[in-house]
Amino acid sequence: MEFMDYYKILGVPKNASADDIKKAYRKLARQYHPDTNPGEASEKKFKEINEANEVLSDPVKRKKYDQYGANWQQSEAYEQARQRQQRNQGSPFDRGDFDFGDTGGFSDFFSSMFGNGRRSSRARGQDTSATLDLQLTDAFTTHQQTFSIHGKSVRITIPAGVEDGQVIKLKGYGAPARGNGTPGDLYITFHILNNTSFIRKGNDLHTDVHIPLYTALLGGEVTMDTLHGKLKLKVKPETQNLTKTRVRGKGFPVYKQDGQFGDLYITFQVDLPKNLTEKEKALVEQLRNMRS
Repeated sequence: MEFMDYYKILGVPKNASADDIKKAYRKLARQYHPDTNPGEASEKKFKEINEANEVLSDPVKRKKYDQYGANWQQSEAYEQARQRQQRNQGSPFDRGDFDFGDTGGFSDFFSSMFGNGRRSSRARGQDTSATLDLQLTDAFTTHQQTFSIHGKSVRITIPAGVEDGQVIKLKGYGAPARGNGTPGDLYITFHILNNTSFIRKGNDLHTDVHIPLYTALLGGEVTMDTLHGKLKLKVKPETQNLTKTRVRGKGFPVYKQDGQFGDLYITFQVDLPKNLTEKEKALVEQLRNMRS
């Protein structure tokens, strides 16, 4: 079995954090996505990147991969065989008695026990990719979408907080194979369209709120619309133009972390009055004289 160094593919060290792996994967997925970088080489690289991310982003799979390398998928079978051998006649299969390296005798051991793992008699279908457009308000909530591809009806649940450019894999929904072969996989890239006045930065949202000059000077309350619903904001007296404030927990949902949200950042835009009456001008003049 050919060994694939998933850490090398993503360009991260073996002690990389989950966040490091996530960042590296998203960067490479955008770089080698077939829609923006067509060609067989990019398609192959894109597939390797997604395979590496699928394993290293899953703590259970990553632990098996770190221990068993290319044979991590057969780890349970190996452990069962090792335990049976220990019960019967000691443990010649104990990994501590041999130096297999990363891809050597350990792979040979698996091949001898379980075969080489290849499906030479059954051709596998090609992997395919597709782009799915979502409005920002759609990505705000967990919901289902149904679409058709290769004659199959596919219904997927899209978790709240999915990001622009994020890729998911649907196993077996790629191009069909000849005969009884295994279908390829389908890679879906999400394209988030912003249908709101908010700017999304990670899990945080940013927006401007306009307030009258008098509210800025004297203080008060303003009501604004958020993706969570109506929100009342307190405006402190003498609030300056472009003053920023943060509202915790009123940002975007954190992907696959129910009940967790980013923050909402608001910039106050002070609106100056127009079409002043003569009386209003006189009052402003009086105020100016008092301040000077």
